[in-house]
Amino acid sequence: MEKKVILKAEDLNGYLTDEDHKNISEMNKHYSLAIESFRSLSVAEGNSSVIRKETDKIIKLYDIMGDFMKEITSKEDSIRVYSFETPQIKHGEVSRLIAKLRDLRTPHDEFVYYVQRAYELLFNLAYDSGEINSKNHLIVKTPVTVPVQNYAVHKIPDVDDAISNSVMCVMLRGALLPSMILSKEIQEYSSTGYVTPFALFKIKRDESRMKHNMEYILDLEKSFFDPESLHGKDLIFADPMNATGGSLVTIVKYILKLGVKPRSIRFLNVISALKGTLQIIRSIEDITCYTLWLDPVLNDAAYILPGLGDAGDRLNGKDQDEYPRNMIQLIADYGTTLANLYRSQVRTIEQTILGN
Repeated sequence: MEKKVILKAEDLNGYLTDEDHKNISEMNKHYSLAIESFRSLSVAEGNSSVIRKETDKIIKLYDIMGDFMKEITSKEDSIRVYSFETPQIKHGEVSRLIAKLRDLRTPHDEFVYYVQRAYELLFNLAYDSGEINSKNHLIVKTPVTVPVQNYAVHKIPDVDDAISNSVMCVMLRGALLPSMILSKEIQEYSSTGYVTPFALFKIKRDESRMKHNMEYILDLEKSFFDPESLHGKDLIFADPMNATGGSLVTIVKYILKLGVKPRSIRFLNVISALKGTLQIIRSIEDITCYTLWLDPVLNDAAYILPGLGDAGDRLNGKDQDEYPRNMIQLIADYGTTLANLYRSQVRTIEQTILGN
């Protein structure tokens, strides 16, 4: 029986178009100029004229890169970028959110809070096309009982058809909490309180390798999923960061090889690298990528620049090399507040793992 599936960086070759390579190369040139300004700023303490000059350069370069990425993705129906599609007032909201996530001073509790907010926005991007006319009514019993018990009526978009066939596909480990958040959003918007099934995939990159020889390792012995339960379903993958796209491609290629034929595949990221996003839509048919923010380049270690560091570590804390935590331990480490908030999701994950 197959125990591990390994996808190598070279297996991703051949999917990107000549135009993709040209655009990625152009983006790298822009970012290399930004790197020069970063270096100047790092040694310019107290020199206000240098700081002002290099800051102006960086702002201009980011405007150029942002406009260029918007131009590239506008030609791709399978790429949806929140910050490119929303009005300026909403763009400011998400820009501030991303800035807080990037900031190395943002403590763990706040980081989790902003990730929760991010996935609420991503849910809206993925499921509110602006063309939903039908509504579901929420009739809520309030605490007010004078002069009689009071109720309130609230309307929400009727997205039952879009969400009632969904399965959350978890790419551990940084993806566990985002997947729970999205499942909770689906539950809240469902008229029936639908709790998504979970498919759990234990996958990691070989961090000892560089971008050009990276390997993506899917550990089947520590994954929990039934291929039959994925067939004909709307599969949702949530990962805070999409750098190269290799982990997602590894999983999707494997389940397709098993004969799974999903009805649709959605991939939701807080931040995604331009190259990784293009790699995914070129490598996998009929997938749509949703991201709050697009970052321009990857470094040689396949980390997103400017990025926000290791999102998994910032969400979950670091594992000890000799004692990596399993899924139940990760959930336990979230604490009672988060575990209670996502009680239905935790129960479903436990049932998936324990087979009950």
